[in-house]
Amino acid sequence: MRILNTQMLAITGLLSLGITGVRNIHAAEKLNPSKPNFIIILADDMGYGDVGIFGHPTIKTPNLDRMASEGQKWTNFYVAAPVCTPSRAGLLTGRLPVRTGMCSEKRRVLFPDSKGGLPENEMTIASALKTTGYATACIGKWHLGHLPQYAPNAHGFDYYFGIPYSNDMDATSLKPNRLESILNPRPEYFIVPLMRNSEIIERPADQTTITKRYTLEAIKFIKQNKQMPFFLYLAHSMPHVPLFRSREFENKSLRGVYGDVIEELDWSVGEILKSLKENGLDENTLVVFTSDNGPWLVFQDQGGSAGLLSGGKGGTWEGGMREPTIMHWTGKLKPGVVMDIATTMDLLPTFASLAHVILPNDRIYDGYDISPVLFGTGKDPREVVYYYRDTQVYAIRKGDYKAHFITQPEYGSEIATIQDPPLLFNLNIDPSEKHNVADQFPKVIAEMEKILEKHRAGIMTVENQLEK
Repeated sequence: MRILNTQMLAITGLLSLGITGVRNIHAAEKLNPSKPNFIIILADDMGYGDVGIFGHPTIKTPNLDRMASEGQKWTNFYVAAPVCTPSRAGLLTGRLPVRTGMCSEKRRVLFPDSKGGLPENEMTIASALKTTGYATACIGKWHLGHLPQYAPNAHGFDYYFGIPYSNDMDATSLKPNRLESILNPRPEYFIVPLMRNSEIIERPADQTTITKRYTLEAIKFIKQNKQMPFFLYLAHSMPHVPLFRSREFENKSLRGVYGDVIEELDWSVGEILKSLKENGLDENTLVVFTSDNGPWLVFQDQGGSAGLLSGGKGGTWEGGMREPTIMHWTGKLKPGVVMDIATTMDLLPTFASLAHVILPNDRIYDGYDISPVLFGTGKDPREVVYYYRDTQVYAIRKGDYKAHFITQPEYGSEIATIQDPPLLFNLNIDPSEKHNVADQFPKVIAEMEKILEKHRAGIMTVENQLEK
């Protein structure tokens, strides 16, 4: 078991209290005004190649481009899984979804009829930061369980405003066939609820204004909490299909409706950054922009692009799990391109370190504190990335090399193929995974196989939440 914030873990009496004990003790502490704010802006199904600064030729993203030029563009940043529910679970808990029961071979994500969700005993970024007085809000898509015991308010968020699952769910009889409803969507085809905390305030949600309303709610939260440290998790519903954008962004992009949607998301990022500056918070706020998984390629021009990467949403080729990621913190980060390897699971331990949060030692964390990389003070602590498809490891990356033990198309009926020997790619030389070099590096493959064997031995069986 790997424990974080080791310089503080000598306080063994405190640690023995577990999550509840830590929260109660910290609640009595005097608020530290120097604590940084944290904002995660998460796109849904945005591809590695969908942002101007990451190479898209016809989608204009001036705010994201400026965010990258003023901050850091991370080129080797991964998610915990290639589909929504397990990816979000990994981001918020700092743990692989297989450890929390938030992945399944049968139902890859949660649905409106699901009975499970993120277990109540799991700690999230929000619940961890609340132990030291942070205000917390989740705005946007949740997709970690719609029942009260799994909702954002039950997982450390003071405030919730958004849609509890994917925007293509709760389809009605008004909806034509699935493809037609995606190509020519209308809000009334999908009776997804828009919620404020536990109350449904609109059903069906008017998705043509959803990006704008999420943004306004986020700005409102920033203004209301500018006198105290806060954590804002802004998880957009777009560009997950069906695609909707506000009237002001219709037919604006050369890339069509998908480009319109991305350009509205870029506007949203600009509004958030502007709000931070106007409220004097930009020098005390770390903003992270990324996506939950790669583009949904089966929807063709209604889906995005992974750029030079192979594959997309649902699969373990690079395009499914390597995401366009930008980090911004005025005056704190050295601007530039960061090629170190990191994942969304690293955000929890990094935020905890920066906020001086003591994490409980009763669980295994799969994330690392990457603040030394952020500030240029030390080496990247991450050596290995595990590419999980549902409950199984399909591939592993260590350093330059990635080994595929199993391959399978992202969607469809085609079964998985066990690769013996594994496929091997040098991702620094061949990020598109076109040239298998397994026969040249048998020692690398042998090392990867040992890593996989050791990792599998450390995975314990837990209750599956997606199959309830």
